[in-house]
This record gives sequence, C-alpha cells and structure tokens, in this order.
Amino acid sequence: MSIAFNRLADVLRDRGVPTRYQGGALRAQGICHDGDSPDTVAIRRGNNGGVVIFCHKCQGNREFLDAIGWTEADLYDEPLPERERPADDTWIPCQQRGHKRVAQYLYRNAKGGVVHGVTRCDHKCFAQWRPDDSTRSGRRWSLNDQEGNRLVATVPYRLPEILKAVAEDRVIWIAEGEKDVHALVDHGLQATCNAAGAGKWTAEHAQFLRGADVTIVADRDIPGRRHAEHVVETLTGLARSVYVVQAAAGKDAADHFAAGHTDSEFLKVWAPVPYPGDEAASA
Repeated sequence: MSIAFNRLADVLRDRGVPTRYQGGALRAQGICHDGDSPDTVAIRRGNNGGVVIFCHKCQGNREFLDAIGWTEADLYDEPLPERERPADDTWIPCQQRGHKRVAQYLYRNAKGGVVHGVTRCDHKCFAQWRPDDSTRSGRRWSLNDQEGNRLVATVPYRLPEILKAVAEDRVIWIAEGEKDVHALVDHGLQATCNAAGAGKWTAEHAQFLRGADVTIVADRDIPGRRHAEHVVETLTGLARSVYVVQAAAGKDAADHFAAGHTDSEFLKVWAPVPYPGDEAASA
C-alpha cells in the first residue's frame, strides 16, 4: 500500500475535499481552480510506489500540488523531513475559529519563483504569507516587517503568463480577485489581479502592462467601481488601450460565467483609452 497515496487521501479528507473512486482512480474536486469542477483530479498509485496526480482541467499536477502545499518530492512514499518542507500543508491563521483552507494562490516573479502566497478559507478569509526557510513551515504570515515595511516585491497575479501574453499582443483582463481571474482563465483569457482585493492595485502592478491592451472587469458595487477607476489611472499613458466592463449577470466575472454568459457578453461601461481606430475613439 502506498504511504504517499494514503497520506494524500488523509489530507483531502481533513480538508473536506469530496472524493470518490472511479475507473481505478481516486477522483477529487478541482481545488486547484476553486473547486468548480467535481472529480476533475485523478489520483492513482504509481507503479514504483508513491502517487500520480493529474488534473484534467489544469492538464498537470502543479496547481493541485500548490493548492495543498506539496511538492513533487511529497509524491513518493518517503516524505521530506519536516524542516525541509516548503510550507505547512493545511494550517491557516483562522484555523482556530474552525475555518478550513479551500484555495491557495501563488504570486510568482518573472522567472516563476514564488514571491508570496494568498490562502483563502471556507469563510472567505484571506491571509498572505511570504516564503521563509528559517521557519519550520517554510512561511511567514506577513509581507511586512514589524515597522510595516514591505519585504517582498509587488507583482500582479500570474505574472509569467501575463508577460508572455503581453509579448504576444493578447488582451490582458484585470479582475478584482483570484477567483475571478481563474474564471476568466478557464474561458481561454489571460487574466490577472492584485492581492488583497479592491483598492490595493498600485502603479507597480501597472508597470508590467506597458503597451498592453487591457480590459478591466469592475465588480458591480461602489468599491468595485472605485477600484476600476484607480486601475485606469495607473494605466493611462502606459497601456495601449483600456476598457472597463461589468458582468451581464451577478456581481463579478465568476457570476457572469456561472450564469452561462461568454466573454463577448460582458457589458462595456467605459472606454477611457480606446484602441486606436476603434469607434469608441470618436464617440
């Protein structure tokens, strides 16, 4: 019996992730994309021991491993010593209130290295952490020092993918949070956001979108409108074009797609920097 397989099954059970056996594999909910697809992750015992994981939506295992705080080394029966683990598998600051982690979002630099992470619990608490090899868990639950000085770089979510998309002249979509970003990505779009939600976008984030065509999805509330207006300010004179849209149904991008709408059915509400030659330029 595979030790790693049983250990993974225990992790999923303890986190309340729905699983079932089908076709010779343990099928799990796609927690690597907010659990929006049941049974999308196939987990099998490996031929030489250990465990094999494949998410049919992500087409791999990296995002799933990130979501549970594992690395490739954890897939083998002989686990890493605790002091070498990159991060605590399940602990979050609000766990003492009975909350459970349901998603983890990793913010990476241009080369793919982890700059910091964000965890989300089943009560919609969000906690940010930074890697720290000096701790047993491999992380510190703060991005600042005791004086409030930021210790990590400010980067937009999915930066490596966004830089590639900008170079390919693809439209970059900006949402208010990571869940909405994944809803957009799941529909074939290139999307990003800042950590910590509305009002936290900065000129540092905007610098990575120089020369890009940008579409901002504004949440349908006052903070969402103000957030969109601020993002526009940082992109004016920097991006090639900027459009602001809203969901055709519900509050945000996730609601829009959940209602069955497509990316072409977002409601255009503002074209502060229209694409050159677009009719909006003379409107």
